[in-house]
Amino acid sequence: MIHIAIADDHTILRKGVIEILSRFDNMTVVAEAATGRELITKLQSAATLPDVCIIDINMPEMNGYETAAEVRRLWPDVKILALSMYDTELNVIKMLRNGANGYVLKDSDPEDLKDAINKVFKDGFYHSELVTGRMLHILHDPDGKINAELNDREIKFLQLACTELTYKEIADQMHLSPRTIDGYREDLFKKLSITSRTGLAMYAIKAGLVNMK
Repeated sequence: MIHIAIADDHTILRKGVIEILSRFDNMTVVAEAATGRELITKLQSAATLPDVCIIDINMPEMNGYETAAEVRRLWPDVKILALSMYDTELNVIKMLRNGANGYVLKDSDPEDLKDAINKVFKDGFYHSELVTGRMLHILHDPDGKINAELNDREIKFLQLACTELTYKEIADQMHLSPRTIDGYREDLFKKLSITSRTGLAMYAIKAGLVNMK
């Protein structure tokens, strides 16, 4: 049985997710909260911690980024699944940097949510269509290391790709042309069988190239 906690300030949506999860035989909701701060307070007094926390990004008092970072700091073994209306890569990357193990949009099908929870619980990451090919070994292998064929410039680019900088700003910081940065990105897409900046960030985080907050 996978024990789940959920934090979302929209009561109807939160109750709807709980109702959906109640239909799945291997899942049970053990805590719910309207804010990140309420979630932290409930977990601090919980007799049993959840296996997975589902956390909305846009919440009062403590937003999803802050909540994820605090859950990760206090309970590093608890998995975190971000649930949000936002689908931009920078929002995904920021949640990953703050400790999220996966990311699901609020308009996803219930079966997609079920799949995300199961994979986060079992594998530690939910990669969806963001990650393919060779990277799966890195994500699923707790001892996975960075690929030896990456050079120092590519590693630096990966680290900066995990920030909120645009590709142009990354080029400026590395004192390179935007065209060169585009070349690094496309080469890494091919080397790692990745098709998005989010995938690059997941690789960099799992491989230990960036410090988690």
